[in-house]
Amino acid sequence: MAQRTLETLNFDNLSLKALPVDTGPNETRTVPGACFSRIPTLSPLQSPKLVSASVEALQLLDIGPDQVQRPEFVEFMAGNTQLPGSEPAAHCYAGHQFGFFSGQLGDGAAMYLGEVVNALGERWEMQLKGSGLTPYSRAADGRKVLRSSVREFLASEAMFHLGIPTTRAGSVVSSDSRIDRDPYYDGRVVAERCSVVLRIAPTFLRFGSFEIFKPTDKTTGRAGPSVGREAEMLPTMLDHLVRTYLSTIWVTHQGDSLQPGPSSRREDMYLDMYKEVLLRTASLAASWQAVGFCHGVLNTDNMSVLGLTLDYGPYGFMESFDPDHICNGSDDSGRYDYKGQPDICRWNCEKFAEAISAALPTKRSFAELHLYDEEYERAYLQLMRRKLGLLRAAPPSDSDLVKELLAVMAATGSDFSTTFR
Repeated sequence: MAQRTLETLNFDNLSLKALPVDTGPNETRTVPGACFSRIPTLSPLQSPKLVSASVEALQLLDIGPDQVQRPEFVEFMAGNTQLPGSEPAAHCYAGHQFGFFSGQLGDGAAMYLGEVVNALGERWEMQLKGSGLTPYSRAADGRKVLRSSVREFLASEAMFHLGIPTTRAGSVVSSDSRIDRDPYYDGRVVAERCSVVLRIAPTFLRFGSFEIFKPTDKTTGRAGPSVGREAEMLPTMLDHLVRTYLSTIWVTHQGDSLQPGPSSRREDMYLDMYKEVLLRTASLAASWQAVGFCHGVLNTDNMSVLGLTLDYGPYGFMESFDPDHICNGSDDSGRYDYKGQPDICRWNCEKFAEAISAALPTKRSFAELHLYDEEYERAYLQLMRRKLGLLRAAPPSDSDLVKELLAVMAATGSDFSTTFR
């Protein structure tokens, strides 16, 4: 594969050209009418050090092993020095958290660097997580610590090699800069090392990216930052999503020939886009269930529009099988337990449909939700058949076989992974 130096990466920051960008001050505030806010100055870390790098993930950007060995690599990936061609920005989004609309959220501790088009013509967005304050940091400090950064790095690459769609992690950098944290939530504050993860994905657009138009919620009293601007912004956002990341749908509907403004043809294109989101999300949920993975924070702002595992927080892989397993210590209601993940993902798809209803009426989008149910059942049963070595036939009774096996595993506390070895 062709390789470039860090200074000559092929940046093409299309999202900042295609979507509305805010240029206001880098301070906590509501950001109306924008999908991104530019970050004018970086927040350097003291004495950054490379903890680990995924050479395989970095090759997606045409970065070879020799570039990782350079001292400049650490400076760039710590967010101390700006990569030539990059345009630091933070993404504005909203979201439902634990079932309730929270209003504006956004990249409070992450920074979009730009999009690299590699030698194969693939587009990859670079993002630094833990890089400092943004307009979306709210009461937080914009930093991440080493333990959470290592967890994200390891999980991202492990999930990829398990064949599960995911964002990638290119590097982890730590530093001598310190930030106060209470790791055990017991009042004992520790000064931990500030650390940064390089995250890589085709895009970090998520369901919450489109919830910025939500009117004031009756329960929480919160509204999206761009409420009332959906007529001018939403078609632009959806067209960018389809044209750039779901290009087969764009070509099928001859997107380049669509006239500005609402039309049945454009609505049909958005419907096919929504169907694709349903299928990808259902397949992703099935993949999680088949390996015993619990995400832990399945809020709408943590759901990728491309069906990628996104935002590794309090995730976990089950050991003893327990369908009620909760990996997030703050999930008191058990909303995001293992067994509930498929239904929660479906609920999130409904919220996504509501978020884009100004361009695609829910009467049409909700009518397609059966596709999620059908794809989940198909994908999950196929994966479980493979785990059990049932490869030569596919009788309907296999579904009952899987359910009976899981019931026995739950009753006996069988280890989820070793049971299938």
